[in-house]
Amino acid sequence: MELPAVQPPTRPDLGIKVGPVPVVESTVPALRLWSIRRSIALVVVAALLIVGAMVAGALWFAGWPSVKKDAAVTSSTLFELLKLVFAVVAGIGGVAALVVAYRRQRVAEHTNLLAEFSHQLAHAADLRAEVTKALAEAADKRAMVETERNGVRLFNERFAKASEQIGAEKAAVRLAGVYAMAGLADDWEEGRQTCIDVLCAYLRMPYVPPLLGNEKDVGQGSKGRARRQEVRDALEEREVRRTVIGLMRDHLAPLEASLELQPGGEDNLYIDASLLRGSEFASRRAPGRLQSWQGHYFNLDGAVFDGADFKGMIQVDGKFSFEGAKFLEGRTSFAGSVFGGYVSFAGAQFSGGRVSFEDVKIDGLVSFRSAAFVGSEVSFSHAKFCGEVGFADAVISDGRLFFDSAVFDSGSVLFTETKFEGGAVVFDGAWFGRSVNVTLDEALFMGGVVSIRWPLVDEGAWLYLPPLAELPGVVAEIAHREQAAS
Repeated sequence: MELPAVQPPTRPDLGIKVGPVPVVESTVPALRLWSIRRSIALVVVAALLIVGAMVAGALWFAGWPSVKKDAAVTSSTLFELLKLVFAVVAGIGGVAALVVAYRRQRVAEHTNLLAEFSHQLAHAADLRAEVTKALAEAADKRAMVETERNGVRLFNERFAKASEQIGAEKAAVRLAGVYAMAGLADDWEEGRQTCIDVLCAYLRMPYVPPLLGNEKDVGQGSKGRARRQEVRDALEEREVRRTVIGLMRDHLAPLEASLELQPGGEDNLYIDASLLRGSEFASRRAPGRLQSWQGHYFNLDGAVFDGADFKGMIQVDGKFSFEGAKFLEGRTSFAGSVFGGYVSFAGAQFSGGRVSFEDVKIDGLVSFRSAAFVGSEVSFSHAKFCGEVGFADAVISDGRLFFDSAVFDSGSVLFTETKFEGGAVVFDGAWFGRSVNVTLDEALFMGGVVSIRWPLVDEGAWLYLPPLAELPGVVAEIAHREQAAS
């Protein structure tokens, strides 16, 4: 069996584009300055030396003239000396002010350098943070891709193992494989339809129902033992098949549904599937509960049923196909189900058993085109029809079709070219609403019993009946409510 064609998730783009990170000198700019005292002292000394050198040079240039000394210091001389002292002091103060101004300028320039250096460091830190973040995101994406790959690989391994178990010879192993495949369908959303297809394919495989009766009647000896083994194998195979059907039913009838959403619940016998479609009820999953399989395709074409329990199934949307299926002896029940999508019984054969659609709600499209009802009993008792049901080209021969107490609320029930060759069709106590279209006049009655006793027909209902009393071989039982009351 081939693995499902499910591709791993698309590999994300893990390319990282990072701009060049500027190189920042790691050494902090240093400010080299002497102390203020030392600086002023050195400048004053240097100034005095320069002044002294200039004076010496001037004296040398003048030939080292002699200095005349006065015997007394005059006021003008004293005044000149004081001006000289004040000039020297002012010069020394000016030199100190120049030193202080120079140092202030150096400190301001150094402060600007430190601010620029700090800005460069902050920018480089931001770039490194972006690079680190990008690398972390890339690592997370790679881990996610690897996790998804491992998940797909694990799902494929589980699928292969479950498929191998389903194909085993022993019924117990096949049963384990069925549960494993259903569990995989719950966990693997992308491959859920594939898992459902495998379970449906199992039901479509050739199947011969076990013969009913006492196993001791098959005789003794090797042939008897072989025959008894065949019966036991057939019984075990039926159990596996019914388990598959039960899993499908359970996954289409959410366990967390409340009583008012259950078919047949108190004060709410019917569910409006149009209200459920697309709602949370169609897909929610409570902890420990089954995953809903709503919206998927269940292909059971040609399957053989010798009794199946689809009771209480809620089909919000999706498709169920029983085309060409065979409903043999035993009881197959869809009682209390809700059909809101498309269900096809086209070409199905109902023979020898009983199929129950009692209390169902049909809000979608159900087709019985070309179906054959031979020697079986199909009951739509208390069903509610709000969608479209078609029996076009169906054949009812020695079978019984019950619509007693059914509610035809809206939509249409078409019997186009339906052949009634025997058996019975019963509409006793049925209610026909004003928006319904029932076309019994398009059917071909060749025999059998047609019973329409005590119907309730609303004004405006399109209920088309042929002249049953005039048809040869047809026994018509028609009674109105007024007659029954009298």
